[in-house]
Amino acid sequence: MLNREIEKTVIHVPARPQVTALGAGMHAIKGILLGPAYWFLAAFFPVPGLRFRARCAALGMRALFGFRRRLPLRTVFHLLFMPMESTRYFEFDFVRKMLEQRPMERYLDVSSPRLLPISILDTRIDVAADLINPNAGDLEQTALFVDLVGARCRLHRCLLADAPLAAETFDVITSISVLEHIPDDENAVRQIWNLLKPGGALVLTVPCMAKASEQYIDRDEWGLLDKDSDGHFFWQRFYDQQMLEQRVFCVTGEPQQVAIYGEKVAGALLRNSARKRSDPRYPYWREPYMMATEYRSFARLDELPGEGVIGLLFVKKI
Repeated sequence: MLNREIEKTVIHVPARPQVTALGAGMHAIKGILLGPAYWFLAAFFPVPGLRFRARCAALGMRALFGFRRRLPLRTVFHLLFMPMESTRYFEFDFVRKMLEQRPMERYLDVSSPRLLPISILDTRIDVAADLINPNAGDLEQTALFVDLVGARCRLHRCLLADAPLAAETFDVITSISVLEHIPDDENAVRQIWNLLKPGGALVLTVPCMAKASEQYIDRDEWGLLDKDSDGHFFWQRFYDQQMLEQRVFCVTGEPQQVAIYGEKVAGALLRNSARKRSDPRYPYWREPYMMATEYRSFARLDELPGEGVIGLLFVKKI
């Protein structure tokens, strides 16, 4: 365990104003017109994830015109014009690259944003997958995507510790921006590592900073955690090098591949997240250009001026 004080901050979630049908329609039209434009502008910069965004658009077209069960129009709209946000561009791109040439028969995803495992299953039709997510509503949406791509997939509505899975079962495990939300993260890593076959690959991404910190929130986002003594709920932690070594690498050993992507100016991501919580007309279509101009790659965690995300590939020894 860490024997040092970790800086803690509290996020206050404001009530979101209501949007009229006319306002929602105008917002959608802006997304249709401006989404491709910002995507095109981002292509002039070394921003990750643009190819992944193209995959999302292709999936949206299949959902719109294909013969399998169709997704709700709102979901199709998001796939076509604003499928992901902020550091997801980096995270999804990193995972795809790490797994591109890796053989797998059994695949497990632990509560990642659904587009990541769905994209893997869409191109690896020979893979049998298990997806874990304790959020019932989120899992129902995931089931629609599973049906759309025709994946061989079992969905588990449970916490990782309660999943009916045998040790050393999976060739590949992914967990994207999940570990930071789990209070007992070291134990979660041990549970995940136990499910991985010898020789198998684990790909994780977590938020990071030069110096570790934790965030609490005044609203229970998932209904899974208890309030602390101040009436707040644990939200997430930002890992620094020491925290990664003491809570992750102590289980997995050193990673085989590492990549770091973060904001150029401290506070940019925090301000952006606050606006998303309060503004129902937030221009999500601008996100690829924002990642291209306001974020960049870093060689080490101690170089980060503010928030970032780190991608890690581990391979379990045989």
